[in-house]
Amino acid sequence: MKVVLVDDEPVMHLIMRKMLEKYSELSIVGSFSNAKEALEFLDANEDVDLAFLDISMPDGTGLAIASQLGDKGSKTQVVFVTSHKDYALEAFELSVLDYLVKPVTQERLERTVSRALSGRKSVQPVPPSELPAREDANRVIISALGDFSVQNDKGRVKWISSKSAELFAYLLLKRGKRISRHRLLADIFPGMISSSAEKYLNTTVYQLRKSLEPIGLREAVRSENDGYALELDEAVIDYEAFEQRIDELGKLDARNVEEARKAERLYTGDLFGSKSYVWAIHETEHLAARYSAFVQEAAQVLLVIKDTAGASKLLQKLRDRNPLDEKPVALLMKKCGMESDKKGLTLHYTDYVKVLGKELGIKPSKELLLLYDSLITGLSEHAK
Repeated sequence: MKVVLVDDEPVMHLIMRKMLEKYSELSIVGSFSNAKEALEFLDANEDVDLAFLDISMPDGTGLAIASQLGDKGSKTQVVFVTSHKDYALEAFELSVLDYLVKPVTQERLERTVSRALSGRKSVQPVPPSELPAREDANRVIISALGDFSVQNDKGRVKWISSKSAELFAYLLLKRGKRISRHRLLADIFPGMISSSAEKYLNTTVYQLRKSLEPIGLREAVRSENDGYALELDEAVIDYEAFEQRIDELGKLDARNVEEARKAERLYTGDLFGSKSYVWAIHETEHLAARYSAFVQEAAQVLLVIKDTAGASKLLQKLRDRNPLDEKPVALLMKKCGMESDKKGLTLHYTDYVKVLGKELGIKPSKELLLLYDSLITGLSEHAK
């Protein structure tokens, strides 16, 4: 995958290069300190897969570059890297791949790279002999984990409004089923006066169809018996791919744990990311729970085969996602016990005690306390 860096701070070029060099799939083909040179290079090199753009630069903005790339139908995926959170809304209106706030951490960057590689693999051209049908060439790729984007070989959807994106997301979860106008009004426009909500829904449906039209999907939103349905044949949807993959893997053990680690990278964030639609809470929690259980199972297998570093990396992700979850803490403590790391063991336990006390005003479970005592005792006796 070919990558370019665009930032007016030379030090950021060095930092991003060092971080991106860890991924063998990536090749940095250009670094630019101004918007004009970057855009000229991207115009002349349409095979660039991924561009990391600073938003604020003296001679132009990353927003302008992304906008021009979108207008030209470029397939280059864009990631904004900036010190300013204020641009987030405008950035996502451009349907970029991701939005990173400096300083960028390796873990946060890994999620972005995983998403980029996943999207690239999904849209890579397939030899004609391997295509089962002509229409597969226009397969729809939908990313909804950690962000929300819709694309095919004709380009990426640029949402006319936030409500048009929300309506698509709602219909996506109910794909193929008719959803009544009454249900849509109640879930997407709650609390709004009925007459106003009706007009707003009509406008939103129109905006959604106009948003989908440039990539040939206007007719995917179908009117049906005073309701609407989304018809997408052969769409590749990241959250479905994630669930399908972990279902295929089944019970994890030493033989398939490496495949499990690859599957874990498919989960690049919670459903619809920061949008956090209220009506999607059930599905969001379901996917998050499956991810958490899957990662814990993979970590336990890695501990069994003595890959403590791999287990620690996965468990730390869970801790970062939910510092109040006791299970990852218990496994991290066991990992420290295996490594005879008394200091690390105590640190994990005491940090968790502090978090529980500060956030919930409670103490850890008796089981965790007993685990800590038994591990500490075992390490003390071993030291003798």
